[in-house]
Amino acid sequence: MKRRASGSGDRGRPKRSAYDKALGLLARREHSRRELKTKLQLGGYDGEESAAAVDRLGEQHYQDDERFAEALVRSRITQGYGPLRLRVELKSHGVPDLRIRELLDAAEVDWEVSAATQLRRRYGRTGAADVSERARRAQFLLRRGFPAATVRSVTRADVDEVADDDA
Repeated sequence: MKRRASGSGDRGRPKRSAYDKALGLLARREHSRRELKTKLQLGGYDGEESAAAVDRLGEQHYQDDERFAEALVRSRITQGYGPLRLRVELKSHGVPDLRIRELLDAAEVDWEVSAATQLRRRYGRTGAADVSERARRAQFLLRRGFPAATVRSVTRADVDEVADDDA
């Protein structure tokens, strides 16, 4: 295993083009156009070069916002996140509201089952011993992005009081 001298970084090697950098990022996982442009600009590439690289990757079908959004929804559902969290994350990547609704509808997830599964994974099969424990469990689900009605149904906690306690 070859080690670099500390502090040597990438000195001596020519800087990769924005296209090559973005392609390398896409080789690891899907990225949205917005995310790629941001990462390239943070990496020191100018806006024009970044935009051209992302446009070229889109034309070659290496980058596709639609594919990215679908992959993100599948991934986050598998990780146990709720629809509110998914909506916020998709919005941060520039996915339009109408498309977000379509993606969540197409996912055909029973959010109550998903929330109950998250509770079992986190707290086991035992029920909440008291009101404060139910509130703690409700807070957990709310942070994961499940709607108040779903949380109320799964935990039987008064979600309005739980939300007030967080404020």
